[in-house]
Order: sequence, then C-alpha cells, then structure tokens
Amino acid sequence: MVEIARYNTWFKKNPQIKFSNVVSSFYLCCILLAWWPYEQAIAQDGQSDDFAQSAVKVAINARSAQIFDSLVAFRRDLHQHPELGGNEMRTASKIAEYLLGLGLEVKTGIGGYGVVGILHGAKKGRKLAWRADIDALASDHPDVVDFESTVPGVRHICGHDVHATIALGIADVLASQKEQLQGTVYFIFQPSEENVRGAKAMIADGLFEDISPEEIYALHVSPYPEGIVVSKAGRIFADFDEIEMVFTKGKDSLEIIDFVKETLNGLETIENPEIFYDPMNFADPEIGLVSPNTIYKDYVSVHSGYYIRDRDGELAISANIGSTDDALLKKAKKRLEKEIKHSKYSNSFLGITYSDVTYHPENDSGLTETAARSITENFGGDTYFEQYGIVSGAGDDFALFQEKVPGVYFLLGASDYEKDIIAETHSPHFQVDENCIKTGTKIFSTLLLERLVPN
Repeated sequence: MVEIARYNTWFKKNPQIKFSNVVSSFYLCCILLAWWPYEQAIAQDGQSDDFAQSAVKVAINARSAQIFDSLVAFRRDLHQHPELGGNEMRTASKIAEYLLGLGLEVKTGIGGYGVVGILHGAKKGRKLAWRADIDALASDHPDVVDFESTVPGVRHICGHDVHATIALGIADVLASQKEQLQGTVYFIFQPSEENVRGAKAMIADGLFEDISPEEIYALHVSPYPEGIVVSKAGRIFADFDEIEMVFTKGKDSLEIIDFVKETLNGLETIENPEIFYDPMNFADPEIGLVSPNTIYKDYVSVHSGYYIRDRDGELAISANIGSTDDALLKKAKKRLEKEIKHSKYSNSFLGITYSDVTYHPENDSGLTETAARSITENFGGDTYFEQYGIVSGAGDDFALFQEKVPGVYFLLGASDYEKDIIAETHSPHFQVDENCIKTGTKIFSTLLLERLVPN
C-alpha cells in the first residue's frame, strides 16, 4: 500500500502569495491603470501584444483571488440546495442570475434546465465553449461537511456544485477583461449528467444552432491532490458496459448464479484489486495514473455488484464490465459467451445483451497538447501532468458535445490527503479542498484567453 505522504511530497507546490480582498482589488486597479497608456501602442506592435497578454494574465490571477471567497459562498449555497437531474430549477435560476449580473447574454430552458451564458469580447476573435454539469445525486448518507445538504436524500457527491462555481468564476474573470478580450466564450451549464440525458437533450433542443464554438472544454474534480491538472489525448475513461445474461429459471438457478459470478470474475485481469481500486494510489508517481509505468492500462475490470431478477419465469443476471480498449472488451465478451455455451447450463441459456452505461470523452490530440503546453508555461511544470493510465468505471456525456466540437476534458485535483479530504466521486465521504475553485478559475481563464487569440 502506498503511503500518502510519499506522493503528497511529490506534488507539493511552492507557497503562493495570498491576497486579502482589499489588497487584491488595489492590485488589480494598479495593473489596469498601468496598462491603459499602452493601449494604442499595443494595437500596433506585436511585442506589445505579448506585454498586454502578460498584463491581462496577471489581472486574471488577481481577480481569481479577489472573488474566491464569494465563489466559495456560492458553491456552498449550491451544496446546501442540491437538485437531481431534471429538477435543477433553483440551481439554473441562481446560475442565470449570476451570469446576468456579469453582463452576459443569457439563454435558459435549453434541454430542460440548461443555461448558456454568452460573453462577447470587445474585439473579434475565435469562439470557444466551456461546459459545466449542475445536477446532484441521490444519497441517504449524512453529509460530511458543516454546510450539509438541506434536501433529504440528495447530495452533491460528484462535485457538480464545484464545476458550476468554477465555470462562473471563469465567466467573472474573463468578463472583467472584456475590453481586452478577443472573440466569444459560451458558458454551457448542463443539467442531467448523472442520468446521461442532459447533453443529448440540450443538443436536441438546438444548442448548436444557437451557438457555434470552434473548441469546447470541461473539467471534473478528482482524487488527485489540489493544485494540479491532469489530462491525456484520446479516451480518458475506460469503456464500461452492462451485461445481462438470461437463463430459464429452474432448480439449478442458484448454481447458475454462482457459475456466472465465477465466470465473470475470471474475466478480470487486475492482479491486486485492493491496490488498483484504492483512490490513494491514483496519483502515485510509480504505479499511478500519471506514471509511464502505470498499472491502470491494458486491463479488464468487473465491477462489484450483481443484479439478479426473477422475470416471468426467467433468471436475469446483470453486471458491469470495463476495459481500457475496445479490442480487450470484445475479447472478454467472446470468452464469456463461449464459456456459457460450453457449460452444463447451456440448455438453460436464453441469451445475452450488452448496453453502454455512459459515454466516454475523447480528447482531441492537438488541443490536448496545446492546453498542456499553455498550463505548463503559465503555471509551471508541477501543475500539469499527462495521464498515462485510464480510469475505470467512469464516464461523462460531455462526450456528446465532443462529437459536435473538438475539445478537451480535464481532471482537476481536489484532494488534501493530510486533512483527509478526498474527492472520490460518488463516495459517501466525498469532499473537496475548496482551493481547487481558485486554481480552476485562474488556470482555465488563462487557457481560454490564450485560445481566443487567432493563430
């Protein structure tokens, strides 16, 4: 088992200067006043363009610090009033109100409670989109934070309250630089991600008839330590299917259930599940997802939990199976079917069906490389890490937006292991280090700023 301290030390960042709101406001004003006399020269001088970009980036960092406390308060309000997919009325209203307060053009009611905020820069440029999901999850477990959910049976244990808040933070920061901004940014707040209906509904409701982004970006909080961003070209999550096997119900039903479980478990290629599934190992520098020697590659996984149903005289057994690539998954399926058909239960076997549990983001290789370079150049080599492994048992219907527009999906570190704050999504003990709100706001405001400038 990997010690927490070992990779906490590895990821430890240099201390950052913390500004009070007053000092941050003063700092921001000074930057803008200093920049103003150079405006005309900047328009004529390529070297001055670089100076302007640098000044705006400093302003972005200052503004991110200035609004941090208010963003935390907004996030906590969402956390205390979570809403399930299809019911995000209050959440959507609060988001729209915030965007209108920034002076953005706002469209509501897209695909249900979807909201789009449109920020038009003062200058012509490219068109980009940032997406954040906004729905919560059903959970009967008690909340583990002081600002606990006030809605019985519903909690934000996947971090969508944080995602929405960071997106608003980016909108705020970029709106504060509107006069220097080139192009247009669309902020998409998507409902119903957890039930995998929201992206499809927004697209069907004409989302991409109203907006026309050239690139699209999104993030998800993760068990990685706070302060880092992780991504990779191509697929970031393993393929994940539900398998349902149907047999004739009879005296041997219990034997069939045991046989199916044993057969499915035999498909798994993970040697040490206790290490593989421990979220504390995801960021381990030797075997974790960001290591070239990662254990999270070339695997087939069978997720715990079998669903057994008596259905009109039939025995239906379901389970979830994942794999890092389609070829391995197809091979596992063929092996499963072969072992059932050659077993003593073949005469009772009625059939097998496979269905996708979720969608899998596919990151554009060129945009991923560009984003990695941007984050590294602006925030240092200890901020961005390439993910070599592939996460098991996860997905996101952001993938449907990527089918329309090339984009990148990031994993944002949100854990503080020394304080036992671990952003393990869907866990009853899910928590985030709220500093990730400021980190996400400044990093991705800077990324979008750079991507707006025509190549």
